[in-house]
Amino acid sequence: MEAIYKEIVDYIKNLYGNKDFIPLHAPVFQGNEKKYVVETIDSTFVSSVGAFVDRFEEMIRDYTGAKFAIGTMNGTAALHMALLLAGVKQNELVITQPFSFIATCNAISYIGAQPVFVDIDAKTLGLSAEKLEAFLVTEIETKNGSCFYKKTGQRIAACVPMHTFGHPADIEKLVEICNRYNVPLVEDAAESIGSTYKGRQTGTFGLLGTFSFNGNKTITSGGGGVITTNDPSLGKMAKHLTTQAKVPHRWDFVHDHIGYNYRLPNLNAALACAQMEQLDAFIQNKRETAAVYATFFREKGITFVQEPEGSLSNYWLNAVLLKNQAERDAFLTFTNDNGVMTRPAWRTMHKLPMFQNCHRGDLSVAENIEARLVNIPSSVRFES
Repeated sequence: MEAIYKEIVDYIKNLYGNKDFIPLHAPVFQGNEKKYVVETIDSTFVSSVGAFVDRFEEMIRDYTGAKFAIGTMNGTAALHMALLLAGVKQNELVITQPFSFIATCNAISYIGAQPVFVDIDAKTLGLSAEKLEAFLVTEIETKNGSCFYKKTGQRIAACVPMHTFGHPADIEKLVEICNRYNVPLVEDAAESIGSTYKGRQTGTFGLLGTFSFNGNKTITSGGGGVITTNDPSLGKMAKHLTTQAKVPHRWDFVHDHIGYNYRLPNLNAALACAQMEQLDAFIQNKRETAAVYATFFREKGITFVQEPEGSLSNYWLNAVLLKNQAERDAFLTFTNDNGVMTRPAWRTMHKLPMFQNCHRGDLSVAENIEARLVNIPSSVRFES
């Protein structure tokens, strides 16, 4: 296999300009980033109040079609707040997928709730609608309009599917199931800005959605996130609680809830606005990269992960599936030894010590994907 791995390394290096080292996903700053950041510095409004925060939230609303968008300091803070707004409380349960970045489970844990793991769909790499429905049919009972886990009596407070690597989950079906069981659905769209399911933007299907704009995402604000919702009361409360729950007043300090210092700084928002102006071009570029990868790996007999049917993916991170874990590890070793940054999928959450005792069903699909998947360089291929 080493000869094939060398061909892959050479191909990726050629694709990205024959540089000595090809990162997994590097940001591209070729627009108004410096201009807007300097404007922010000159204004002195560099913290959580400023014109670029308002502009960025407006840009997200316009782009996604969500009625409300609230900027946050990062995607994890956005998800934590969204779960609180959805009504999740301590010692309750939140259904999610084991194949996800740890921030998903961390946000659940901040509340004192516990994740319940349901397997993923091999085609979407997101929460399986079939497995979710089977879990609800067999493992829960309904009382007073809520769902309770039969084994412990704990309330099922929410469901959090994640759009993995930018590929939309079967979100329409997941929402339909959750609505039928009166379980609030919160979308973890951290990786999927610009991805659509049947023409509709991810992050707009659930009661609330959350995005991340970390340095390695499709667009970045350095650190930053957004909460989206179509519910006016939740939108208003999200902005209030993420700003320390301070009641507006010319000088007095009055706070009417436990608040959070989660607002997006204006300095980060300035960067985000410049990146949003380029989002469509970035996605087109990344989709072109995915298309050439798909052809190349098909000729090599290696499975390239492609967008699910009916979806348009931003291809945040491109991925291939090797035959087994031994082949995966050999591929990881060779590529990283030869200047091409590749990474395995996250370790599935139920294998981590903090979550190994969480309730779960059969997770064989997630475990199989974990053992075989490798992410390969996925940066926008514009000159920076």
